[in-house]
Amino acid sequence: MTFSDARRFRGNGGGRPTDDPDRTSAFLNIRVADIAAAYAEWSAKGAEFLTEPKDHGREIRAYIRDPDGHLIEVGQSTGLLSRP
Repeated sequence: MTFSDARRFRGNGGGRPTDDPDRTSAFLNIRVADIAAAYAEWSAKGAEFLTEPKDHGREIRAYIRDPDGHLIEVGQSTGLLSRP
């Protein structure tokens, strides 16, 4: 499997970053080269996705939680930004 990018975001739930540790939440954002393959492979290994991959135009995303309940966004860029 090829990963194209991984980021961790902190926010207050409203999309705005904050440094206040009492008002933050976090999720892991993983970009994969082929979300359909990642979804199939991880599901076959027992992963339970919260959503199926959904096309949002610029990217395709699906969500999953780790064993501790942390939200993980798995996504694939569609290349829409690089098109003329």
